[in-house]
Amino acid sequence: MMRLELPLVVGVDGSDGCLVALDWAVDEAARHGLPLRLVYASLWERYEGITPSVSTERPSEQVMADHIVASAAERARRRNPDVKVSTDVLPAEAADALLRESNSASALVTGSRGRGELKGLLLGSVGLAVAARAHCPVIVVRGDKAGLAGTHERILLGAEDPAAGGEAARFALREAEVRGCTLDVVRAWRCPAHETADVAALAETPARYHEKRARAQADELLRGPVADHPDVRVRPTTVEGTARKVLVDRSAAADLVIVGARRRQDHFGLQLGRVAHTLLHHAQCPVAVVPQHP
Repeated sequence: MMRLELPLVVGVDGSDGCLVALDWAVDEAARHGLPLRLVYASLWERYEGITPSVSTERPSEQVMADHIVASAAERARRRNPDVKVSTDVLPAEAADALLRESNSASALVTGSRGRGELKGLLLGSVGLAVAARAHCPVIVVRGDKAGLAGTHERILLGAEDPAAGGEAARFALREAEVRGCTLDVVRAWRCPAHETADVAALAETPARYHEKRARAQADELLRGPVADHPDVRVRPTTVEGTARKVLVDRSAAADLVIVGARRRQDHFGLQLGRVAHTLLHHAQCPVAVVPQHP
């Protein structure tokens, strides 16, 4: 869930994807009444400190970094003068800088590809690394014009197991509440290739059993969070199929798709499930990955 006392942090680098993400983040900060923190990660400070410079001119890397954050701040202020904006240039690799920022952010916002990323990439390496390891929600801004503009008036939540998706459910309900829109909650289900003896012995069909089980899990996931947001219109749905395909297809009619991601303290690699990974590469609207900590 968004930590409202903390800023919404946006990674900026001057790329086209960054500008799209910045505009989206300004609108999001205004909705939540949050300050906006724009950060640009650059290693020029670290390298410049190694050898004393005899020149009075600023290094070109510093000029570029200052220009990028100043231009981003001006763009944000033009889009919404009421949003409080601050900037910083951080001496670190982009992914490392944003991961550190995630300790003191309500959420992180990134573009789908950064400056210098190969055009063939579906998602840039920075966005993927941050979404997989950040301590706060990460929103990767991608999708078509309708999804970016928020004209569908629908938020889509991929319902996880109740033990793993509580934070994502709370995040989704808050988003739907501040936007005044409908929250579609989708729980996908499939019949396994080989049923257990217990399921095979039931009077009902296996399909009916798995559908009822999926509905019960979605109800359990929502029970607590919904009580805190009674005015939100919630539409739970169970759908036969793989969660990855179902959510990608339905993202075409959503303004934001939200999924959870488990964070394990003993695991230091990428911590993204197949569903989140697929959405980050193929969703047709912005994607929020919300960590569920043990």
